[in-house]
Amino acid sequence: MRRIPFLLILLLAATAAHARPVPCSSGIVWEDSNANGLMETGEPPLAGVRLFDGERLVTTDAAGQFAFPAVDGRTVFLIKPASHALPIRADGSPDFWFNIQGQPGPTLKYGGIPKQLSSCRNFGLLPIARAVAGQPLQALIFADPQVKSLHDVGYYRGDIVAPLMGDHGANIGITLGDVVDDDLSLYPEILSTTVALGIPWLHIPGNHDLDLDAADDADSLRTYRRHFGPDTYAREEGQATFIALDNVIYCPGQNPAYIGGLRKDQFEFLQSYLPTVRKDRLLVLGMHIPLFNPLADVEAFRAGDRERLFALLQDFPHLLVLSGHSHTQRHWYHDESTGWRGATPLHEYNVGAASGAFWSGVKDQAGIPAATMADGTPNGYARLRIEDGGRYSLAWYVARDPDASGIGLHLPRVLRKGAYPAWGVYANVYMGDERTRVEYRVDGGEWKSMSKVLQADPALLAENMRDDLASELRGYDRSPEAKPSQHLWRGALPTDLPVGEHRVEVKTSDRWRGEIKTSAMYRLDAAPG
Repeated sequence: MRRIPFLLILLLAATAAHARPVPCSSGIVWEDSNANGLMETGEPPLAGVRLFDGERLVTTDAAGQFAFPAVDGRTVFLIKPASHALPIRADGSPDFWFNIQGQPGPTLKYGGIPKQLSSCRNFGLLPIARAVAGQPLQALIFADPQVKSLHDVGYYRGDIVAPLMGDHGANIGITLGDVVDDDLSLYPEILSTTVALGIPWLHIPGNHDLDLDAADDADSLRTYRRHFGPDTYAREEGQATFIALDNVIYCPGQNPAYIGGLRKDQFEFLQSYLPTVRKDRLLVLGMHIPLFNPLADVEAFRAGDRERLFALLQDFPHLLVLSGHSHTQRHWYHDESTGWRGATPLHEYNVGAASGAFWSGVKDQAGIPAATMADGTPNGYARLRIEDGGRYSLAWYVARDPDASGIGLHLPRVLRKGAYPAWGVYANVYMGDERTRVEYRVDGGEWKSMSKVLQADPALLAENMRDDLASELRGYDRSPEAKPSQHLWRGALPTDLPVGEHRVEVKTSDRWRGEIKTSAMYRLDAAPG
């Protein structure tokens, strides 16, 4: 028999008596043992589950009950405990939140949060099978899908999502902001596309997910929250704790109209929640804008907010920051130069974009643009594997080419035999950083070290030149102007070998994937008489 909570009885009575919206932010959390969405006899209430409403963190009591003051415009969310799973909403997203809006909110182009009769509700959590506990957690990481039209949604579906359908092996997915490119009417379409992967999907907002007609930052994510829920929240798994942070501060009237930073309510959440987080497993912080400043003279993220955040995190021994926004890819290790004072450097992985360079470039036979990023990294997605004890590994996967080596090679097709060896082979190691060692050899000879260089990927420079010389448009938008890559290496090609074809091999030791190799050919010709 279904058991109706006393709080719900009061709500229904009040609604019938007054026939008007009744603000409410209370409910019960219970274990939905048979996953039918109904609270039935024998299904226990869950004590100790935490919820947050933007101002205070509360914990369910012995009867599974929680209550907040009802304040219009707030989003209440539940922190999923590692012991349970979340049910799925009708739109395919995890069900862990509700909005409070008893009276009409501000009028916004894309609707904001509509007025609703009541926001009182209960949460039925699902027990997790014991067999799942203790296994590594596999996560898919998408940054910046950034679709601006239904055409772009089609590219995203065909290039990123469809090839992963059915056998991706992941337990969870994360999108690191810029879900769309300012057209918020595309939210339902891209959400349905993403959740077709069949795993719980966490979304984080970016600067292109804002209600740009909002009067201030406080109202700038109302439409986003109608579709995706809270902009800041936490989720606990057996191997890790995830914290999603909206770190875009909307500044209407300024140029640019945003800056990276955190709000007062977000710090209040972190100050309340972090002391309860286990330190023997990985703490993953997902956000859109990187915590580092790519340009030394431009404050992309407010230094004071970064220092305050770092002070809250410095005692955690197992940390990983995931960010997007840049449409390039790099690893950054925070230390005292950026205000980090933890025992070891803090690793931030600035993830390449699913949309690459905004779905630009020449289309292939499947009708999908090349979308190569300005640092020469092909568009795609990342995988994060998390094990017990805070151990993790990362990998970048090229869209529709999961078996790609992770190294992009560029070298001349032909050189003159005996010419001065001024021409080189370039290796763009997409997951490389300052610690990466890259080597090459020719025709099976001795392995030699390649030199890390800070310059543009010549393969993308060549594409830029093809665009420049074309008499007609080669695509909707041309490929991006090549910028210096943070993961490019060079080795000089020998010209004193016999006339004919020569094989160049390049290898590197990826700290997570082990040794990876790729190869290409060039030819030496005798000079014409």
